[in-house]
Amino acid sequence: MRKKLRTWAASLLLAGVMTLATGAGLLQNADLAVSDLWYQTRSASDGHIILIGIDEKSLEEQGPYSQWRRNIIAGILDKLNAADDCHPAVIGVDILYTGKSNIEEDDALLAQNAAKYGNVVTACAAKFGTGLLRGADDEYYLDTASVLDFETPYRMLEESTEQGHINAMLDADGILRHHLLKIRLDDGHEIPSMALMAAEKYSSETSGNNDGPLSLPPVNSRGFWYLPFSCAPGDFECISAADVLSGKVGPDIFKNKIVLIGPYAAGLQDSYFTSIDHSRPMYGIEFQANAVQALLWGDYKIEAAGSVQLLLLFLVLILAFVGFWKRKVWSSTALWLFLCGGYLLLCRFLYSKGLVLHVLWIPACTTVLYIACIAFNYIQAAAGRRKVTNTFKRYVAPEIVNELLQDKSDVLNLGGRQVRIAVLFVDVRGFTSMSEKLEPAQVVDILNQYLTLISQCILDNGGTLDKFIGDAAMAFWGAPLTQEDYVMKAAKAAVDMVNGSRRLSEELHNQYGHAISFGIGIHVGEAVVGNIGSPKRMDYTAIGDTVNTASRLESNAPAGTIYISRAVADALEGRIRTAPLDAPIKLKGKKDGFEILTLEEIL
Repeated sequence: MRKKLRTWAASLLLAGVMTLATGAGLLQNADLAVSDLWYQTRSASDGHIILIGIDEKSLEEQGPYSQWRRNIIAGILDKLNAADDCHPAVIGVDILYTGKSNIEEDDALLAQNAAKYGNVVTACAAKFGTGLLRGADDEYYLDTASVLDFETPYRMLEESTEQGHINAMLDADGILRHHLLKIRLDDGHEIPSMALMAAEKYSSETSGNNDGPLSLPPVNSRGFWYLPFSCAPGDFECISAADVLSGKVGPDIFKNKIVLIGPYAAGLQDSYFTSIDHSRPMYGIEFQANAVQALLWGDYKIEAAGSVQLLLLFLVLILAFVGFWKRKVWSSTALWLFLCGGYLLLCRFLYSKGLVLHVLWIPACTTVLYIACIAFNYIQAAAGRRKVTNTFKRYVAPEIVNELLQDKSDVLNLGGRQVRIAVLFVDVRGFTSMSEKLEPAQVVDILNQYLTLISQCILDNGGTLDKFIGDAAMAFWGAPLTQEDYVMKAAKAAVDMVNGSRRLSEELHNQYGHAISFGIGIHVGEAVVGNIGSPKRMDYTAIGDTVNTASRLESNAPAGTIYISRAVADALEGRIRTAPLDAPIKLKGKKDGFEILTLEEIL
């Protein structure tokens, strides 16, 4: 229960921190870029919009744009409206003509040609900044998006045309994604955008106003709406202003079309990087054309509230943490792919239905959480491996430790399991009397050499060294992992101990004047093997009648003798040579008939 509570507490903490960091704008620019890439796709224009660009060809023929007289644009308007039965539905002039020029005839000609069919929309623009505004409660407040100045065409042109603003407002990362539908002036008057004016006039002109007014897109508190671009830079049909003026392009191709006139050359500084293409700038008239196209199609998107998306992120991260925490890599990876891939598909589906979500929030945060959990799980697994290694490397043969780590068995939990094992006990004969005759340091040295010998014999034969009991030792085979031929391994270890004791006895006799020999007992049977004790102090050991029997066999074995039970002899029948005891021995706790044999040789 406590582990579950800790897991949920950790998930709440991490999800909260990552959600707050995301809400603070940590992923803002990256999310905007990825969202643009995921959402904005090119589609074919319906052909109702044609651009007339003041391009390099026009500048070469008419000279620098700064020296253009207003009669040039007046001439373009005249060419477009030359035929009574063949003129555009709407002409948007994306050029700001404020104030009178030095040539009054040009001003009058431009106003006259613009008013000829009432189909011209001219540009106006606002200058935004921080201003002091007076609220309804007569209190003053600062408005960071206040209209500081508003520029309109010179009076003659303003009176003969309708106006639409051409303001293009970039997002914080310098990319154009939104369109300002209307500008609200201090006097409460609203100025629609040129794109809105063009779309409304075109809709009214082509439908005969039978379909009602054009539906407007939903806007945010500042009057902006998310613009789904349909065309990238260069996709809209654009005709050079020079070709229109020269008559190379006749007016018939503009019949009942929306025509937008404006700069179309890099040096005229009327271009922006947009959400549909971050690498190529889009000219102002192309931006207006995209807005007109979206308004005509009614292709409107609503950006989901940030608070709702943050709540969704928080919940997903909690569930993701629980799914990643202490899980196998494959299951965590599958969940990560499902969350990221599923969310991306959900974003695309909802976008098609008109809802815009932050594309990167959930995949990015989920990925960070996934990597963190995988790393932590790896570190924890490594720590567990070290714990297993440190626990068993002093008692178990190295190959068994490696198998334990590969098997990933949870052998360190408190508790045991019943298995069939071979148990060996070994003890030094005459150690007590010898220790009374020698110095303590000499006794310790002899004991260490003895323990080293039997430990090596046990580990060399794949056994588990259970414990030292004074000058005795206990070992077993068949656990913690199942072993092939485990009874034979125990028998070989015992024979190695007897043979090794002969060599060690000679060395100790030469050094200290005393020799040692072992008494060994082996039995095979069922026993409980596992961690026995308390959570704070436990021993990995074996308990049961099999262990007790092996201990009693050892206690009765004379020096240099290996006593085995009939069960051991039967398990190794034909592979060892045994001999019966000269006189039967009755083991404590065993009924008559428990047969004891002496192991003499491994065949």
